Parts: sequence; C-alpha cells; structure tokens
Amino acid sequence: MTYPGIGRKDYPGFLQLQGFLGMNMERHVGAHVDHFWHLVQGDGDNAQHHRQFYDEYMSVMDLPAEYFLETVQAVFHDHALPNGTLEYRGRRVDPAQIKDVALFTIEGELDDISGIGQTAAAHDICPHLPKHKRQHLEQKGVGHYGIFNGRTWRGKIQPQVAAFIRTHRQAHPPGPRG
Repeated sequence: MTYPGIGRKDYPGFLQLQGFLGMNMERHVGAHVDHFWHLVQGDGDNAQHHRQFYDEYMSVMDLPAEYFLETVQAVFHDHALPNGTLEYRGRRVDPAQIKDVALFTIEGELDDISGIGQTAAAHDICPHLPKHKRQHLEQKGVGHYGIFNGRTWRGKIQPQVAAFIRTHRQAHPPGPRG
C-alpha cells in the first residue's frame, strides 16, 4: 500500500530541531544539567516545567522541501516583501496599501533567528498606517521561541497583545466579510 506524498522531498523535522538546538547548545545543555539536579533534589515543579518546555520545543514536523526552499528564497535571499516583489496567488503584495488595520510587532532581545529590527521593519513598509494603529515591543531576555511561549509570554507579552487586540477590536468590531 502506498500513501499520498510517497517519495516527496522534504526538510525533515529532526534537521530543523538540530539547527534550533545548535544555535544555543550551551543553553540547552545547561537546561538539561539543571533538570538533572532538580530531579536529584526532588524539585518536581521545575523538573515538570523542563519536561513540558522540551516536549513542545521538540515537537517539529517535516516540511515539504518546495515550501521551505521557496520561503527561504523569498524571505532571506530576495527580500521579496520589502522589495515589492512578493506575490500571493499571482498578485503582487503591496504593504503600502495597508491603511485600516492595526499592526503589533514583537521582537526578542536574544532572538538568534530574527534579528532586532527585522520585525519592526514591517512598520516602515506600511507608511500609510496611522501611528495610533501601530505598536512595537522589544522584549528583554527572550529568544525566538520565548516570544510566544513560556513565562515571559504569559506574564509580559500576551497581556500586551490582548490589550492591543481589545483596543483595536473596539475601534473596528468584526463584521461580515465580503
């Protein structure tokens, strides 16, 4: 029996994970050493936190090779969005036409995948968006993964995201889509 996709080229999840871990190997090794000592000391709370974090962190999936390669080409090689050459379904994407939505960008001080300024640049390519519809957050002490996961996300970032959404939802309540 064969399944759809047999023989399709992909970017295996285990290679993605290897890349993620390799960027901060000392931090991950240190976290596992700390985990060992938490277990030895009977600190079940911290040990459980470690297990939960790594269960999620290591849950990666294979990506179709053409999707991965097309994304790398468009984003990192061609800089298609800021250069005005990005297309979606055959139509050019023009961020300068964005005038009536809210934009909240977030960056992590320790992000080793998206450098400082990479996300904030979205504000530059949306020149017609009013200032009151913009917000940018550079969160101290978090890396790429920590921006949307963990204690800092729950305690510092998510409350700001929720407040931003509430503010801009009240200004423009959702209505029927046409």
